[in-house]
Amino acid sequence: MSTTVTALIAEDEAPQRRALHEQLLQAWPGLEIVAVCEDGVSALEAVQAQRPSVAFLDIRMPGVSGLDVARAVVAHGGLVVFTTAYDDYAVRAFEAGAADYLLKPVQPGRLEQAVARLRERLDQRRPGDAGAGLQALIEGLESRLRPQGERLIRWITASAGDSVRMIGIDEVLFFQAQEKYVRVVTVDGEGVIRTPLKELLVGLDPDAFWQVHRGTVVRVQAIDRVSKNELGRHILGLKGHAERLPVSGAFLHRFRGM
Repeated sequence: MSTTVTALIAEDEAPQRRALHEQLLQAWPGLEIVAVCEDGVSALEAVQAQRPSVAFLDIRMPGVSGLDVARAVVAHGGLVVFTTAYDDYAVRAFEAGAADYLLKPVQPGRLEQAVARLRERLDQRRPGDAGAGLQALIEGLESRLRPQGERLIRWITASAGDSVRMIGIDEVLFFQAQEKYVRVVTVDGEGVIRTPLKELLVGLDPDAFWQVHRGTVVRVQAIDRVSKNELGRHILGLKGHAERLPVSGAFLHRFRGM
């Protein structure tokens, strides 16, 4: 290929992250790896800054998953390879060819096969190729991986001054990380919890709550609008609440087409 192909790696397990990095350097000598990320938020920020041609993404990462990152990659016209330790359902989901997959631990021969497929697709692709197919794949995998039943958070026990508030998850407008605590904000008040935002996200329904900033998760139904302020930064407005929240560029793909 005449142009340099750039790649991003996102994997939260350090040994597997290092191994994939090293294997890719051997399997694809001309590849320029522009970012190696240990979590989904860092990967989203790297996608926004680097717009890689290809992303190798662990499907399940705490907080922002590989599926979330894949959406951003597709929005910038990139290709995706998922790394997975999943069952036959996940493997069958890739048969449509919208994206490739690598089973963990990644075997060198299988990686070479994936690299050959990627290089062929990059040579032959046209703008918009596989975008719709990958979106359908993401939705199918997401429905399979979505927290169910007892795994979903229903109540938040939050400190509010000298008292403790029991807050139903349906009351929450947004969560916002602040130093050692996370604010839990409702229409009529707020409290704080010590659970890190990354752990909290695991128990939240991804259809009901979106991360819009490294430190902010918002109930989708509470969102009124997203606009730019006088400094050109994106700000999110809420229904029935005066506070305005920052939206980082890494998460703006969520609002395209809204």
